Amino acid sequence: MSGKFNYAALAIALLSTQTFAAGFQVAEQSVSGIGRANAGEAAVADNAAVLSRNPAAMTRFSTPHFTGGLMIIDTNIDVTDTDNNQTAKDVAPVALVPASYYLSPIDDKWWWGIAMFSQYGVETDYPDDYFHGDLAGNTSLVTININPSVAYKVNPQLSVAFGLSLIYGDAQLDRHLGALNPTNPRAKLISMEGDTFTYGWNIGAFYELDSKNRFGIHYRAESTLEFDGTFTDHQGRVIIGGSPGDQTSADLDAVLPATFEFSGYHDLNEQWAVHYSIFWTEWSKFTELRASSSNCNSAGLAGNCFLKEEHYDDAFRYAIGATYYHDDSWTLRAGIALDEQGGAATLSIPDTDRWWYSVGATYQYNDELSFDAGLTYLISDDINFREESITGRTYNFSSTGDAFVSGVQMNYQF
Repeated sequence: MSGKFNYAALAIALLSTQTFAAGFQVAEQSVSGIGRANAGEAAVADNAAVLSRNPAAMTRFSTPHFTGGLMIIDTNIDVTDTDNNQTAKDVAPVALVPASYYLSPIDDKWWWGIAMFSQYGVETDYPDDYFHGDLAGNTSLVTININPSVAYKVNPQLSVAFGLSLIYGDAQLDRHLGALNPTNPRAKLISMEGDTFTYGWNIGAFYELDSKNRFGIHYRAESTLEFDGTFTDHQGRVIIGGSPGDQTSADLDAVLPATFEFSGYHDLNEQWAVHYSIFWTEWSKFTELRASSSNCNSAGLAGNCFLKEEHYDDAFRYAIGATYYHDDSWTLRAGIALDEQGGAATLSIPDTDRWWYSVGATYQYNDELSFDAGLTYLISDDINFREESITGRTYNFSSTGDAFVSGVQMNYQF
């Protein structure tokens, strides 16, 4: 453990790709959505979950509606160190993503709704004795967005909406010695944990050209999670004048980028409809992860516990789907989507382009109650990337991955 380490390389993404969407984005807000690859989410408006993607579309509902669902993300991501021929398998554990929504008309002009869902999150878990323990260990970020909104019907065709978000974030990070100490690779190097609240806002518009054609747009503004967490220097090399195991309070800001979606929905006849979406994320605003404290001095950077520069560009997601209204009891749907890579790949964010292949169904139990089921298979492009360890040496990696996203959902019309 002698020598001067480059601790700037330690800040490997508190935010990552457990949900198998671009960057560290959670794309799963409803079970009906994952059954059509999220094609048309700002315009379809077939249940109350539309609140997460365009609250202006709640004006389609003439009575109160509730939607609650649970989605399961079973991800298989393998990362190989091609220099040492070491593979870390299944680095993203199975994740559960709940969501719930309620909306209600106030009168013939105003509606209100409240949503609870997640838009960003991560959980990755490399073996504690992984060779590159300084670059990849245990990483977790959970965000919960509670989003009340109101909608106003301007005229029979046009509706607009505004919403406010209360966003809770909880983050944990552990890194290990790995190859830095082959006799004790499991020993911890650094840790950080903390939670915080932040606020945000969103706006939407919904336009019904006629009874068979409608469009939706939605913008969700950028928010920043400002963590005041506890940083632990297990080896005593970052905290000024510190000893192994010393702790200090540190600040870390995590940007949740802005998003914009345009969707369309069109009835072709009494049984078939098509729908589509273009979804944009302003990933270019995610430029670094920096944990700061006056008690830290990492690699000669006064005030820094760690710093990791990120290389992200704005990205698009394109989706198209179809719905088949079989009869009064059954509705079937399917979709396909291309989710563009948000940023340069790292061990904890092996980001790449990915394809969605989705199927789903709704069973109308009675006039008030219905159930949704959805299944998506996601496959990512194989990628090769390089990353520098804290010793200054650069290693070569490759990553492969796929995932299954499934879920069930209940809808109730009061």
